[in-house]
Amino acid sequence: MATVALRSPSQKVGGLFYFGRMLDKIRLHAKGELPQDYHANLGKGFDEKCANFLRINYNQLVERVKRGGTDEEVLQWCFENGRRPDENDVYVWNEFMRKRGWNDEVSEILERRKKEAGMTDRLDIQTSFQFIDADEGRLPSR
Repeated sequence: MATVALRSPSQKVGGLFYFGRMLDKIRLHAKGELPQDYHANLGKGFDEKCANFLRINYNQLVERVKRGGTDEEVLQWCFENGRRPDENDVYVWNEFMRKRGWNDEVSEILERRKKEAGMTDRLDIQTSFQFIDADEGRLPSR
């Protein structure tokens, strides 16, 4: 994967995993600085899950992000135009996302991506978040 200034999916904004990373991708894409490797999944996968969780339209979110503002301002817009999850919803979201790829329907995709990246020996990579961090150089190699 290309080296790019994206946050770890584990970094929280407003208590939510992944939201900040999604904003990073939107902003970089708008500036023409998002590597091509990331384009196919814009608005899909985890982006889609996050938008659906907040009950917002991804394309409308992209337009909102392009108008500028802080992460917190964009998140507030999501709460006003979609929904504001309560503490329990945020807990369930974070735990669901943190464990994606570990013994679920994404496990096969994770194993394929590890193979493609030459990481089949990395037994420490058991989730999609761990793979993303390893692939982008945030998780030290063993």
